[in-house]
Amino acid sequence: MDKGRPNPDLIIFDCDGVLVDSELLSCRCLSEALAEFGLLLSEEQALELFLGRSTTAIEQHYRDLSQVVPDGFLPRLKSRVLETFAASLEPIPGVEAVISALTVPFCVASSSDLDRVSLALDVTGLRGYFGDRIYTAQMVRHGKPAPDLFLHAAESMRTPPTRTLVIEDSVSGVQAGKAAGMTVWGFVGGGHYRSRDGCAILSAAGADRVFARMSDFWEM
Repeated sequence: MDKGRPNPDLIIFDCDGVLVDSELLSCRCLSEALAEFGLLLSEEQALELFLGRSTTAIEQHYRDLSQVVPDGFLPRLKSRVLETFAASLEPIPGVEAVISALTVPFCVASSSDLDRVSLALDVTGLRGYFGDRIYTAQMVRHGKPAPDLFLHAAESMRTPPTRTLVIEDSVSGVQAGKAAGMTVWGFVGGGHYRSRDGCAILSAAGADRVFARMSDFWEM
């Protein structure tokens, strides 16, 4: 597939920060949930450390610091995130126009768990476009930045990695897509990039192209 002007047989969308504008909400929930258990982490630090990563990465981070995530933390975090999403989550502007016009197969591959992805798509009105074509980090041994999740999604969709285009908003996601041998476009239109140079960040991670508005998708 020509990375300059791809004509993919499959498009894999990340969910958080690509389909739904959830990253800042998620980082706020993480910071607040940790504070309830006496662990201090700012929203900005949460964004830097865990953008695009699964809850397993959170646990590993604290293990590396010789700390243990307290019992009850992960269920509390999940509950807080689901409550916040149900009340406040919005789709990325213009994303529905893009996915509704696609003429090639597409799916979701997310570091979040299935309950969270399903709720995110439900409350933003996007679930009907994806059906059961939702793949999460729970389904593979290694999450992003390992290629496992994207390879699993492509295999499930019966498409070679070289014929697959990934849309990602995080460094770990871009790295995962490239490690899988796929073309990767970085998207920096989510609220979490308003004060950060997303184009430089994702280009440095290896993104083949970077765009900031879903309306630019067709001009890439």
